[in-house]
Amino acid sequence: MLHKMLAKSICTLCCMYFLQSNITYAQDGSQMAAPDTLRLDIKQAEKIFLDNNLQLLAQHYNIQSSQALVEQAKKWDNPVLNTDQNVYTNGHFFQHGTDASGNPQGEVYVQVQQLIKTAGKRGKQVDLARTNVALAEWQFKSVLRSLRATLIKDYYTIAQLQGKARLYSENMARLAKLMNAQEQELSAGNIAKKEYLRVQALTISLQQDITDNAKDMNDAESELKTVLQVTGNKFILPAATDSESTALPTLNVLQLVDSARHNNTDYQQEVYQLQYNQQNLRLQKALSAPDLTFGPEFDQNANYTPNYYGLSISLPLPLWDRNQGNIKSAHFQVKQEEALVTQAEQKLQNDVLNAYQKLLLTVQLSSKSNAHFYSEYYQLQKNIAESYNNRQISLIEFLDYFSDYQDIREQQLQQILNLRLAKEDVNDIVGVDIIN
Repeated sequence: MLHKMLAKSICTLCCMYFLQSNITYAQDGSQMAAPDTLRLDIKQAEKIFLDNNLQLLAQHYNIQSSQALVEQAKKWDNPVLNTDQNVYTNGHFFQHGTDASGNPQGEVYVQVQQLIKTAGKRGKQVDLARTNVALAEWQFKSVLRSLRATLIKDYYTIAQLQGKARLYSENMARLAKLMNAQEQELSAGNIAKKEYLRVQALTISLQQDITDNAKDMNDAESELKTVLQVTGNKFILPAATDSESTALPTLNVLQLVDSARHNNTDYQQEVYQLQYNQQNLRLQKALSAPDLTFGPEFDQNANYTPNYYGLSISLPLPLWDRNQGNIKSAHFQVKQEEALVTQAEQKLQNDVLNAYQKLLLTVQLSSKSNAHFYSEYYQLQKNIAESYNNRQISLIEFLDYFSDYQDIREQQLQQILNLRLAKEDVNDIVGVDIIN
């Protein structure tokens, strides 16, 4: 009876795991309510991701901040007002009138000055600000691609773990049925107890696999919910099948590399960083040219003549500081970034080729012939337990068939996941979704 209760409890545990997919517990160890299931296909998950992700929102604000600096760079410098007036003279405050002869009394001096930047400095600063906007936009795309890659990985990993959960549930149900039959055989003295214990050991091992699979699923669920900004006691159930198409569009590696040059976020950031440094070098050279400051001035009681109107012009003389240090520093920054762009292009070509070759190998491994083998092995497995009960195969053969089937089925699920992730790796490196 004890063995029968054990078998029933194992079967119940498996069914609960399969139906709920995830069980949460309070801090005191008490079981919480089953989570609400949120079933999503990949397009729905991507839409939630784009609508809700706070990291993308923060990065979008960075673009707007950079765009505001472009407008600021276009602004002229404000004019400067200088004034000088007497406060107290000959026993009088603010004496600004005229004497008996009509000559002005007191002092009023007013000057307005405007800075005029020479050598196209303002335009070069605007170019720098615009390049900075482009950098912010590519940084946004980089964050987007990185988070989307995490979304894809977690989504299909959960789908794979769900497939393993169904596999374990089916196998646990078969073992529970077998254990019930063996208990009767054991009571009748038809089998040795060691046979029953071997099946029971296999059941305990399968329980451990179920637990480990549930832990892995919890980890993937937690990361996926963070990416999607899903809160509360919810379980995201991918609406993905246990199969993946091995059909690929006609692809050319050279075309992939060329597409990656225009769309890969890491490479484009290096390209625009080089452009930024080149523009900064031109700006630093322009800064060596002196700026002009001029403006009208009025002096009510000048030494030269009353009510004097003049024009002031000032121009610094570049005798010692001609911005040599900043120009040299900017020059070396350009050289440094040129080397980094060359390295980035070499890495890009190698990454594209590597990802594409991995995809081809994964497709080859997931061929139709392998799929046919898995189907035939599944049909074989369905009859194994019955064959053992009918004494058509030995216990050792049953255990081998059972373990081999579980390993092969897990391998098949892993191959499906590897194929999906290999497609995403190519898309991620190229920068556009060329493979569905």
